[in-house]
Amino acid sequence: MARHITRKELKKDQIREGFVHGAEAVASHQQQLWLYGAVALVVIVAVLGWRFYTQNQTARASAALADASAIYEARIRAPSEPAAPGEITYVNQKNKYTDAAKKFADVAARYPRTRPGQVARYYDALSLEQLQRYDEAEKAFKSVESGGDPGLAALARFQLAQIYDKTGKAAQAVPIYRQLADKPNLFVPRAVVLLALADHYSATDPAQAAKLYNQVKSEFPDTPASQEADERLQLLPVKG
Repeated sequence: MARHITRKELKKDQIREGFVHGAEAVASHQQQLWLYGAVALVVIVAVLGWRFYTQNQTARASAALADASAIYEARIRAPSEPAAPGEITYVNQKNKYTDAAKKFADVAARYPRTRPGQVARYYDALSLEQLQRYDEAEKAFKSVESGGDPGLAALARFQLAQIYDKTGKAAQAVPIYRQLADKPNLFVPRAVVLLALADHYSATDPAQAAKLYNQVKSEFPDTPASQEADERLQLLPVKG
């Protein structure tokens, strides 16, 4: 026969159940806190790890870029002239720029997401241009141009225009010069671009070249650019 549960016993059972549910809730909450804490710890470790990795990569890239730059800037000496102890020298420019191009290309390939790696790609293109390997240089400059760095992109565009002038693609050079002149920056000043554009016209359209040289003198008086423009004006063909 079932025993009758008194009101007092029922109340005790309810209190006991309340403690049990409360304890379960606290335990569940603690588990969630531990879970969130573990996730946060993983995120923090990942962020710090990535920061350390990128800083380490940048440091390595900077050192490699410095080594490549030492070759690019190496002195050309006479075959009979001795080099100073520890000095990097070459007896001809072809070997110098061939070695430099290889070094810069290696830095750019190994550290493409670092600033030194992007600078290395630009100097790789400059070295190829010095070697008159214009197709390869053009490809490398275009890679720099699309790399996302505004300063390097402007430098690359300017060099592309220079290559087009050298390789019979003058019509492609003019729009680039015009664009750079309209939107100059610290790396490619307006005066430099206007001088280059004037040089572009100096052989085919001396009148247009003279106009641009005079524009440089007007916009940038009492500067080295103005002096350079004046000197180049004197070299233009005289009208018959």
